[in-house]
Amino acid sequence: MVSPIDTDAFAGLNGRAEEGKPAIVEVSGVADAAEWAAQNRGALHHVVAQHGAVLVRGLGLRDAAGAGAVLKALATDLMAEREAFAPRWSYEEGVYSSSKWPPNQPMCMHHELSYALDFPGMMLFACLSAPTDGGATAVSESAKVLAALPADLVERFEREGWLLTRSYNDEIGVPWSEAFGTSDKAEVEKYCADNGITFEWTADGGLRTTQRRSAVISHPAHGEKLWFNQIAFLNQWTMAPEVREYLVDVYGQDGLPFNTRFGDGDEITEDIVQVINKTYDSVTLREPWQAGDLMLVDNLRMAHSREPFDGPREVLVAMGYPVRLADCSPTAPLA
Repeated sequence: MVSPIDTDAFAGLNGRAEEGKPAIVEVSGVADAAEWAAQNRGALHHVVAQHGAVLVRGLGLRDAAGAGAVLKALATDLMAEREAFAPRWSYEEGVYSSSKWPPNQPMCMHHELSYALDFPGMMLFACLSAPTDGGATAVSESAKVLAALPADLVERFEREGWLLTRSYNDEIGVPWSEAFGTSDKAEVEKYCADNGITFEWTADGGLRTTQRRSAVISHPAHGEKLWFNQIAFLNQWTMAPEVREYLVDVYGQDGLPFNTRFGDGDEITEDIVQVINKTYDSVTLREPWQAGDLMLVDNLRMAHSREPFDGPREVLVAMGYPVRLADCSPTAPLA
């Protein structure tokens, strides 16, 4: 079923809303993609406000410089990433590669930097090279996820929040110096103190951290309650079984690069993670990437994922319009 986007609100944009897909706007004959983006920024943001996400097709983005100019035209206040959970390449200030994650492993639904006190209000993606199969950046509406999850589970997470534990080392994941943007331990300790993170330096020079965050927040623009977290994505039971078994064998249960728990420290069992991921699947919207595509996502209203893929895939990412957790009616204490 296909329905046109509100033509009064989006005059000049050729848009459509199709069941099972994000809103799509198609353009043609654009000589200067960055100029087009600047001229249509308000209209595209309006589509995002209405639908949570929009994919723009036809801009012909082919190189990092041109795509970066488009991303900066659409979000003038780009964030520098902190506390990254996977490596990225930096193309220029505020413009990154997508997270370097094994192509055969999915990145399940999550909200970018939902474990931080400051996180992007909007995610921006530009596809320079599309994979031959898979690799879509799918989205799921977080209010629908919240409504569909078991009420008792939501109540507990709303009351307690969730814990993220991380073990940084130089062998797997992102070293702490890269995640925090400094090799000065004193600066890392200050960042942790300022951001509600407890920490412990390990004998081998590594770092272990724990932070408590709200699992349910309210959108600062209109107050809608949202399921906003990375509980399932960063949990041990979302890892491929062979990967989890290897990591536990090498680093021990407490040395996993990341894991999540209930806010009171209780284990989140495999069946709970499956319920969360299946709920995301039930409301997922997807459209396969084509080279040159652009996508804007409200990072609060919509979780996003990355499917496994074959072939080359190059997607640029920018994080815009920072939002403070304190402005989103958090439901759980930080400690």
